[in-house]
Amino acid sequence: MKLQISIDGKSYQVEVEVAEEDYPLQTQDNRPAPAAATIQSTVLRTPPKPGSSLNPDLNEGKLCRSPLAGIVVRVPVVAGQQLQVNDLMVMLEAMKMESAVTAPVAGKLKSVHVAPGDSVKAYQVLVEFE
Repeated sequence: MKLQISIDGKSYQVEVEVAEEDYPLQTQDNRPAPAAATIQSTVLRTPPKPGSSLNPDLNEGKLCRSPLAGIVVRVPVVAGQQLQVNDLMVMLEAMKMESAVTAPVAGKLKSVHVAPGDSVKAYQVLVEFE
């Protein structure tokens, strides 16, 4: 392949040979072609989530964890209270926005792990159902 290049105002015609294509292919509309990659999956042990308990005896189906890090604003529930799905359990504030944490299931509360003013981490246990 012949190319014409300019160096310091002088034009030169050079002949080049492309040994291998080290530039991405392009489609007809001059966009780069999608890259092809091979990804080998590996099963990795999942590390514990921040703020989570390392107690293997806890039944995750009976726990309600914080969806985000923030400050507890209100806790309108008490241990022993019967809740329905979507009843308000905890109101959190993060970045000047309030987020309601509601009951994911109907049931009786075994314990409440937070109080107004508490700082919570993401995935920290807020309440536990019986």
